[in-house]
Amino acid sequence: MLRREGEAPRYVYLLLSGWVGASILLPGGERQIVKFHLPGDMLGTPSMCLAQAADTLTALTAVTISRVPLAAFGTVFASSPRFAAAMFLSVQRERVALMDRLAAIGRTPAIARVAALLLDVEERLRALGAAGADGFDMPLTQEQIGDHLGLTAVHVNRVFRQMVESGLVSRERQRFVLLDPARLRSMSARQQRVMTRDAGWLLGETSV
Repeated sequence: MLRREGEAPRYVYLLLSGWVGASILLPGGERQIVKFHLPGDMLGTPSMCLAQAADTLTALTAVTISRVPLAAFGTVFASSPRFAAAMFLSVQRERVALMDRLAAIGRTPAIARVAALLLDVEERLRALGAAGADGFDMPLTQEQIGDHLGLTAVHVNRVFRQMVESGLVSRERQRFVLLDPARLRSMSARQQRVMTRDAGWLLGETSV
């Protein structure tokens, strides 16, 4: 447990290795995992504006993290406008991702949700050099996946079995290969967002 929901937020965390889940406890005692964090992610930033942390950060595998006091983080903001601008854009990208996931959970069937998760994880791991033609490892239990997608573990298992039988993916324990990414993208209704490469406006720069 890196930090519990309700604690005073005193740090942000840079995830150097491993997987971390950010979760919220619901009134009935159920857990909703709102984000799977991968290496390179900054953890705990949403709670910087709160007196009490909004979520619990739990290591899902062995992890290595760098813990940064909020005051030190603020000093970097004040001394580096480019870093502040990059963080601002990162927050907006995260907001768009959460908008898309909210729409998917509310309006798509279970197989579409699982397809979107596999595509998202594969894309993020590929950017880290941890996914390729031979697939990728997703060290999550079916219960954790269900807590993220609003499904039961039994339903997640059923969907994985259906995907394997349909030739969409191959699966060996926690190793996945996306055999038909085009069909997965089609059924997932996942938005193909194109991120801007021109953010000079954020620093008051004008492009010709």
